[in-house]
Amino acid sequence: MRDPIRPIPPNPLPKTYKYLDAEALGRLKSLSLAARSIVEGFFAGMHRSPHKGFSVEFAEHRLYTPGIDTRHIDWRVFGRNDKLYVKQYEEETCMRCYLLLDKSASMGYKSDEVKFSKLEYGSYLAASLAYLMAFQHDAVGLITYDDEIRDNVPLRQGPSGIRVLMDTLENTQPGNETNLSETFHLLAETIKRRSLVIIISDLFDDPAALISALQHFRHKKHEVIVFQTLDPTELTFPFDDVSRIEDLETGREVTSDPRAMRNSYLEEFGRFLDEVRGGCMSSQIDYTVAETNINFATFLSTYLARRQNLMA
Repeated sequence: MRDPIRPIPPNPLPKTYKYLDAEALGRLKSLSLAARSIVEGFFAGMHRSPHKGFSVEFAEHRLYTPGIDTRHIDWRVFGRNDKLYVKQYEEETCMRCYLLLDKSASMGYKSDEVKFSKLEYGSYLAASLAYLMAFQHDAVGLITYDDEIRDNVPLRQGPSGIRVLMDTLENTQPGNETNLSETFHLLAETIKRRSLVIIISDLFDDPAALISALQHFRHKKHEVIVFQTLDPTELTFPFDDVSRIEDLETGREVTSDPRAMRNSYLEEFGRFLDEVRGGCMSSQIDYTVAETNINFATFLSTYLARRQNLMA
């Protein structure tokens, strides 16, 4: 497969978008997001196709039949066994990628120590990935959801194709409660052709139901990347003087002794993260935590570089 690295040109879009950050695009210019598994696409591109042709990387021999271009005959094989075989190669194709952005109420949370809410941080990730894939000539779409699907930007290729996607991100606001597992089951049935599915969410749902829903994508042969987007206070719970907590999605309030609440929270949240991480690993889902106190350009460039090295 040919080298997937393609430089990203300056922003050609006709307007300036909030979530297209020049620093991030600069860091991504030498990186790529390639599919680890074979993908099904529309046009020639940088990802391996499940179909065979006469193009890039050798796949297998098959017997020559009249009508096949004789340039593909392997004469060395003919010299050894006096039979005509032709070389078949893996085709390359563009990738189909769906960005699934959680816009539920909990994604609107932002502690005082960070610059962006989880939804804003996730929107920066989505915009940067969409821009990167546009210049890989991949097809990218966007789906936002809370307790149901709210926006569905169809797959499009090229710079002009992501304008609607960027406009949608600009107008995305936190919505209702989360219903991740049901939404993911629905989307797994809706996305028909093998694709790369990138999920940006805090994943606040029952972990068993959530993993079952993520496995549904894998059952449908999709490759899945999960960015669990969390505020640092959700990981550390530094509120020693807090006696009352409100659930952003349900409005329910919990009152307790601050120290006991902190210990109980950290234990339960740690168990939740372990279940999600373990379920993703066992399902061959690429999982990583995206903390909103880390510069999103640093996070994304580090992730892509690591993924690129693992695939080299």
